[in-house]
Amino acid sequence: MDNRTLSDAILVKKYVEGDESTLAILIERHQSKIYGFIYTKIQDRDICDDVFQDTFIKVIKTLKTKSYNEEGKFLPWVMRIAHNLVIDYFRKSKKMPMQRDTDEYSIFSYLSDSSLDVEKQIITEQIEEDLTKLLDELPDDQKEVIIMRIYQDLSFKEIADSTGVSINTALGRMRYAIMNLRKIIEKNQIILSV
Repeated sequence: MDNRTLSDAILVKKYVEGDESTLAILIERHQSKIYGFIYTKIQDRDICDDVFQDTFIKVIKTLKTKSYNEEGKFLPWVMRIAHNLVIDYFRKSKKMPMQRDTDEYSIFSYLSDSSLDVEKQIITEQIEEDLTKLLDELPDDQKEVIIMRIYQDLSFKEIADSTGVSINTALGRMRYAIMNLRKIIEKNQIILSV
C-alpha cells in the first residue's frame, strides 16, 4: 500500500514506530498550509524558512519522545506550534534588535524605554510583585492553571492534557482562581493599576 494515501494519524504512528519516510509525506502534505500561515505573519522568506524548519524540529522532538497524543488533529497541532514560534520570534525581535553599535545607533538607546518613566516602572514592578504574592495564596491546582493559561499561553485543552484533568475541570479551576484572586484583592485593598 502506498504511504501517501494513509491518514495523518497512521503516518504519525508509523513515524513513531521508526518509518522515517512517513514524516516527509506529512511535511509535503501540509507544507503549503503551514508555510503560508507563517508567511502571513512574518513576511520575510528567510525568517519564514527558519520558523518553518523550527516548527518541524519541534514536531520531530515531540514525536521522538512519544509525548504526542494522536487525536486525528495533526495539522492543528503543528499549526499551534508554528503560531507559538511566530510569537516567540516577535517577542525576541522586539526585545533585542540584530544591529551593531554605530555612531548613529547604540543598543542602549534602543533598550531604554521612554514610555515608562522611573515612577511608572517602580509601580509596574510593585504590581508584578503583588501579583506573584497573590498567586502564592491560591491553592496549587488554581495557581497552576493561571500560570499555564496567562504566563505560558496554553489553551484549556493543553492545560487539561498536561494536568490530566478534563477541560471543564481546567475551566472550573480558572474560574475559582479568578474569584479567589478578586476576594484577596478586595480583602487586602490592593490596587493593580499604573
